Amino acid sequence: MKTPPSKARAVIVGGGVSGCSVAYHLAKLGWSDVVLLERRKLTCGTTWHAAGLIGQLRPSHNLTRLAKYSSELYASLETEAGLATGMKQNGSISVALTEHRWEELRRQATLARIFDVEAEVITPNDVSKLYPQLNIDDVIGGVFLPKDGQCDPANIALALAKGARQRGATVLEHTQVTKVLDDGRRVTGVRWEAGGEAGLIETDVVVNCGGMWGRDLAARSGVTLPLHACEHFYLLTEPVEGLAALPVLRVPDECAYYKEDAGKMLLGAFEPRAKPWGMDGIPHDFEFDSLPEDFEHFEPILEQAMNRVPLFQDAGIHTFFNGPESFTPDDRYYLGEAPELRGYWIAAGYNSIGISSSGGAGMALASWLDSGEPPFDLWDVDIRRAQPFQRNRRYLRERVSESLGLLYADHYPYRQPETARGIRRSPLHEHMKAQGAVFGELSGWERPNWFANNGQEREYRYDWSGQNWFDNNRSEHMAVREGVGLFDMSSFGKIRVEGRDACAFLQRLCGNDVDVEVGQLVYTQMLNERGGIESDLTVTRLSETAFLLVVPAATVVRDIAWLKRHLKDEFVVVTDTTVQEAVLCVMGPKARDLMRLVSPDDFSNNAHPFGWAREIEVGMGLARAHRVSYVGELGWELYVSADQAAHVFEAVMDAGAEVGLKLCGLHALDSCRIEKAFRHFGHDITDEDHVLEAGLGFAVKTSKEDFIGREAVLRRKESGLERRLVQFRLTEPDAMVFHNEALLRDGKIVSHVTSGNYGHALGGAVAMGYVPSKGEKAAEMLESRFEIDIGGRRVPAEASMKPLYDPSHARMRA
Repeated sequence: MKTPPSKARAVIVGGGVSGCSVAYHLAKLGWSDVVLLERRKLTCGTTWHAAGLIGQLRPSHNLTRLAKYSSELYASLETEAGLATGMKQNGSISVALTEHRWEELRRQATLARIFDVEAEVITPNDVSKLYPQLNIDDVIGGVFLPKDGQCDPANIALALAKGARQRGATVLEHTQVTKVLDDGRRVTGVRWEAGGEAGLIETDVVVNCGGMWGRDLAARSGVTLPLHACEHFYLLTEPVEGLAALPVLRVPDECAYYKEDAGKMLLGAFEPRAKPWGMDGIPHDFEFDSLPEDFEHFEPILEQAMNRVPLFQDAGIHTFFNGPESFTPDDRYYLGEAPELRGYWIAAGYNSIGISSSGGAGMALASWLDSGEPPFDLWDVDIRRAQPFQRNRRYLRERVSESLGLLYADHYPYRQPETARGIRRSPLHEHMKAQGAVFGELSGWERPNWFANNGQEREYRYDWSGQNWFDNNRSEHMAVREGVGLFDMSSFGKIRVEGRDACAFLQRLCGNDVDVEVGQLVYTQMLNERGGIESDLTVTRLSETAFLLVVPAATVVRDIAWLKRHLKDEFVVVTDTTVQEAVLCVMGPKARDLMRLVSPDDFSNNAHPFGWAREIEVGMGLARAHRVSYVGELGWELYVSADQAAHVFEAVMDAGAEVGLKLCGLHALDSCRIEKAFRHFGHDITDEDHVLEAGLGFAVKTSKEDFIGREAVLRRKESGLERRLVQFRLTEPDAMVFHNEALLRDGKIVSHVTSGNYGHALGGAVAMGYVPSKGEKAAEMLESRFEIDIGGRRVPAEASMKPLYDPSHARMRA
């Protein structure tokens, strides 16, 4: 056996397709001293039994770019490595059996065109011609992607490993990583065992590609990697006479996929409730193993398949297979550097799309490692979205039993998970529940999304048009616009940055000038060297040496990691204080009337102008009142210590009866903010979106001598904008827009909707999206004819560079 080297530039743990792809791409970039260690044999965990489906279309542009890259890479690997990869671009068909699914498929076809993936919307007869074995009696329609396909998963991984070796990487089997070493701040090496021997490799980069084993390996280093194995079933028939090559077929309404495989037919399932596996950890000696059969669990899928593809009525069963795969709480995989430990990188948790994802994921991670920054926005799969509590095994076991099935469920807007709920609750949770709150979940937080009326069911009824809470949302929205509403925003991320050098540190990280008077608020972004937006936040100066950063609930881990990564030899302490304070947002033109009823303090403009914070009395408690607004109305965010939150809420509610106070949910917050064209991080603005093109130049002060991204801002000012973020209002009042719909300019697709909601005060759906405009002035661009494609129907849209609601911002400064 070859002994591992004593030093390496990077050590990759795990020899499945993910680890082999990372090794291949690092070696391709010139990292010749890369070592891949596999505890048993390459592909022996999940890769060897994967179905090998190669799909290109994913929910976002960049994830689609990665999947397309995988497909193109695998098509060329056979020639490069001299191994048969079984790669066939025989296409894929997805069919709809319900109107709701048909709406989703048509939207996906439009999405494919936006992302430059060839797609055809086809009739049942077209489906039958492409797939004669299919019973189309109740098929409404389908979508055909001609360049999708299938492959031999194990040989794909082996070809990648061979390519890595040819470029100088070391790939060793039967070598177990027993521990990742660190000095408390960053990785320093790994310990290994092999054939009775043991040793140490010094390295400052470790990539955990451990799949099912990855979670426990990460936990030993204090790193959160939330994934859990589930049993995954498929059936392979005996050879079927006359069975020709066929496209991959997906029938998501029956939770099934079909693949012709060398004259046999494979039937696989993503059943609504999966069976988690490996609750006590994955056995060390698990290698090319299968799990016990459970035909009773699979039988409902097979019964439907016998009707859908009648050849299953007569074909003999060659193999009934049950093998484990790892799934994540949100059905998205993980990439990137762990926030807990520098040099500890992740590429794992592929949710049964590891073959089609790993080629692109390995390329992206290698590029990230090589250049120090991701090649494009990868927030959808960034490991920094994971919350520390999600490493809890009971939570994971319950959630993945649902998330596996959600892969083939209807992907409705606003869909909420049903399992593993109630884990993170505001101090006001029970108060909200008693008032009729219907909760949604984000990063584990239970947040009131809307409030049910007396006698109304407290459930979501999902649809692609107005859902059952649409009228509730209108009522809450208009209360904020015309009266006063109250939001529980305790889930806001709250980060204290304090110490002697806190001001200078934040001046270096923030685009805006945060060296302001004590009590003043500053809206700003933290930028990367490309001028992209790493964080969207407000900074409040609490004292000469202490600042409060308020960020979205989903980005707290990301933002703290960004702050700590950029600490130099500075006396600064960064602390997550999210759970120390509840936040009550009192918003609307009657907000001042309400505050005067509940507090003896002066809320006039002179005493408390917009953009300032101060301590006030509320009821018999204290709060820090921030005069700021994400809904575009007069209002205050009340930050209250958790122990006084219930009392302050009760005092505000009692006083609110006099002015018609209405409790409002997150859906109303979002519909109000989009009327004001306020940006949403992760949708409208990302680390790939230049701050000037996002229309946020007012929050950047290039007069400051030095901050991250300053040079990129100056360069873009000099060269001019290549695109602009524009607000749109659909002219048909019944049209609904959510996210990723095609944006057309003068009849041609030029972009997609980054976020959308219904603007009740504006009388129509409102959307945001970037429009290419290189060399144009904004006024010239706005003279164009704009439309938004909704499931194949083009709806005219009014475009504006200024907020369509209250463009002068007079209302929130009233």
